Amino acid sequence: MKIRISIITILIAMIMTGGACNKDSGGLTLRTGVLAIGMEIGYPPMEYYASDGKTPVGFDVEMGRAIAGKLGLKPDFVDTSWDGIFDGVNASKYDCIISAVTINSSRLAAYNFSKPYLVNTLAMVILKGSRITARSPEECVNLAVAFQSDTTSETYMNELASEGLRYTARRYDKVMYCFDELRLGRVDAVITDLPVAAGYVSTANSPFEIVWVSPEPEEFGICLKKGNEDLTKALNKALDDLYAEGTLQRISQKYFEADLVSQAWNNK
Repeated sequence: MKIRISIITILIAMIMTGGACNKDSGGLTLRTGVLAIGMEIGYPPMEYYASDGKTPVGFDVEMGRAIAGKLGLKPDFVDTSWDGIFDGVNASKYDCIISAVTINSSRLAAYNFSKPYLVNTLAMVILKGSRITARSPEECVNLAVAFQSDTTSETYMNELASEGLRYTARRYDKVMYCFDELRLGRVDAVITDLPVAAGYVSTANSPFEIVWVSPEPEEFGICLKKGNEDLTKALNKALDDLYAEGTLQRISQKYFEADLVSQAWNNK
């Protein structure tokens, strides 16, 4: 009898805690008690590994931890390549993507998005003291320009090419490779998101300088599988709470030395 009661107790506990399916937090997430976050951890200062090579840090990482905390969940950062990150959320490998994802019309048609949490724009970076006289992407005639593949930087440069700009496109899987190549003089300029450019320029003894900032703003948002309305609403509530209490502003100051989040709320 004691054995039977123990088995029944275990079965009841499994049902109450979710067993094979997630019943915690209203069934919001793929795994009980966990918010699985897809992220390309190689995009400083948004997301990158600390000096130990194991611990993810950065603006998106800290925000992800704070959001998970608001939802009563444990964050699990799933490092994945950028070129497969959207397929991953569609295949339910993680609950959402928090990885400096720009909100645009084509992505809105294919995915759910949270409200914007950070205002971004593009920037052009060259080496200090460079012989390069170009001060905008439009002036990069016959230059080698590096950018990360499948990003808005590539979209921008492709549009210029379609309008007649002749330059050599250097596409890389990770933005850090773009800056490595620029440091070594193998490319003439890098086009990337302004927060990333600012992160590289602001480091001690940085060899880089920003020579152009786009006047056209973009916005980052959290990306989810199309139709995932419940988690979208929960993430929006968490973002609003974190903004109201000043947490997002503090994280922004920590990584950018500026408040890049308030404009996203002021634009609403």
